[in-house]
Amino acid sequence: MAEMLCVENLLVNYGAIKAVKGISFEVHQGEIVTLIGANGAGKTTTLHAISALERAAGGSIRFCGTDITKMEAHKIIRLGLAQVPEGRRIFAGLTVQQNLQMGAYTRVDSAAEIQKDYDQIYEWLPRLKERRKQQAGTLSGGEQQMLAIGRALMSKPKMLLLDEPSMGLSPLLVKEIFKIIQEVNKTGVTILLVEQNAKMALEIANRAYVLETGTIKMQGDAQELANNIEVRKAYLGC
Repeated sequence: MAEMLCVENLLVNYGAIKAVKGISFEVHQGEIVTLIGANGAGKTTTLHAISALERAAGGSIRFCGTDITKMEAHKIIRLGLAQVPEGRRIFAGLTVQQNLQMGAYTRVDSAAEIQKDYDQIYEWLPRLKERRKQQAGTLSGGEQQMLAIGRALMSKPKMLLLDEPSMGLSPLLVKEIFKIIQEVNKTGVTILLVEQNAKMALEIANRAYVLETGTIKMQGDAQELANNIEVRKAYLGC
């Protein structure tokens, strides 16, 4: 598989605090790769550095062969790399449809192609279609997460960064969100998933990296890590 994302010796600091300490990893085209670890491990900071919400203090980030380490966020989106942020961060005062339109603002292809993607998202997420004229701030937590994913997909990404998509959701909704992630991946969108629900993440991922205090402690096949005694005790509660 072709390499889509390559992170080498990434360093990210918050003042004197070294949040990410020289990590390296890659994501290949068509994969679901997950970063798991406890709070404060550096998972979200890593995603923020990739999408230029935080600046790297060192190292490099390449996406589809292009160095994006110092690139501006809006230019990264145009390359085909979109992020669904932790906490959803939808536009609460806009309707569902308007939020999806905001996701497509960087696109320069035809109106017909954009409409095709609206139709696809409403097929994947029928509850959004039912509520397309409703203010986004009045949606349930699960519906807002679906909208955040749909909004990111409207940018027509090659790769999707997902930051804690299960946060605050019921177990039933978590299963629904993870099913959507798998459906999106089947269409050819590569996924980099940050998730505290390590069990669910490892079930759907091809490969995984375990982060601990800003460093990669373990890496490998997701199912092999799910069966690793150390991983099971630390992250799976068994």
